[in-house]
Amino acid sequence: MNITHVVENLNRGGLERMVLELVKLQHRQGHHCQVVCLYDLGAQAPELTALGIPVIACGKGRGLDLGALHRLRRAIRMHGTDVLHTHNAVAHYHAALASLGAGVPTLINTRHGMGSNPRPGRREWLYRRALHRTRAVVTVCEAARRDGIERGIVPQAKARVVPNGICVERFFPASDEMRHHLLSVLGLPPQRRLIGTVGRLNWAKDQRGLIEAFAHVHKQYADAALVLIGDGELRAELETCAREAGVADSVHFLGDRTDVHDLLQGLDLFVLSSVSEGYSIALLEACAVALPIVATDVGGNAEIVHDGATGLIVPPRNPPALADAMLSMLRELRQATTWGLAARAWVEQHGSLEAMAGRYAALYAGAEE
Repeated sequence: MNITHVVENLNRGGLERMVLELVKLQHRQGHHCQVVCLYDLGAQAPELTALGIPVIACGKGRGLDLGALHRLRRAIRMHGTDVLHTHNAVAHYHAALASLGAGVPTLINTRHGMGSNPRPGRREWLYRRALHRTRAVVTVCEAARRDGIERGIVPQAKARVVPNGICVERFFPASDEMRHHLLSVLGLPPQRRLIGTVGRLNWAKDQRGLIEAFAHVHKQYADAALVLIGDGELRAELETCAREAGVADSVHFLGDRTDVHDLLQGLDLFVLSSVSEGYSIALLEACAVALPIVATDVGGNAEIVHDGATGLIVPPRNPPALADAMLSMLRELRQATTWGLAARAWVEQHGSLEAMAGRYAALYAGAEE
């Protein structure tokens, strides 16, 4: 099968990571895949080109860019595309337009988040009008499916849920060896409590609320350190926030990393403080490392972390509640360890890459109409 995936770019992020892993698996299964980036290639593109999987950049500029549409259409046609799989709204309505008359039999779209604007704007207006030939609109969690239908963005008859998946076998439970490695990276002495998170430093992840919550934790556990893995436009603002909260020496910004798997294995506790989320790859990876988890009740978080069974779920935008949950985990280490092991067992059964790819294969074939 000839499969074309269309994304905005392949920079580092949950959406892009999921696309990369899905394309790699489809390639191993014998499908002929390519990825077309509407804008630039992005930092992760070499992972695919090293495997001989084409990655094409359209170099889209502002507004309607006919040159970019032409390059997108050419890529779709030259590949002999059987399945055109787009990711999020902008990629979809551009690909739907570019593929008109190109003989593409199957058009699938995946919406990777919840959407930040309760009132659909121009982008969603264009998106809805691109759904006429679309076989299925996939959301990555049940909460996103309901939200899309209720806001009139996703037609109920075309709405499907395919949760994200990860290569679970690549992850190993946290270990003393990796803990020492992370302490070395941070320049910290042994016997520190390491609380970590992974994600872009932006409004959606609400690391400001996490830092405020950590300041409360630090008052009771002076040996605790907060590790932020990821980079973004709010880094300077968050560094200021840590100074103002009096915990700058205990908050560590590691920036964009390629060794996230290893770093996760050095943590004692994983926290996701998002105020907007789809179906978090970072949470799935934390489950695979058997970490105790505290996450906010947004998007699909509660579909991954089961409150009181594999971790704790707290309200978003509530630093005191987040702090209380973190403190509970640090006080009850045996219970936290049990929840972490249960999270690993859950992700092995429900969060694998193979399970996700199988669901997409059924959609491509029309078996889940």
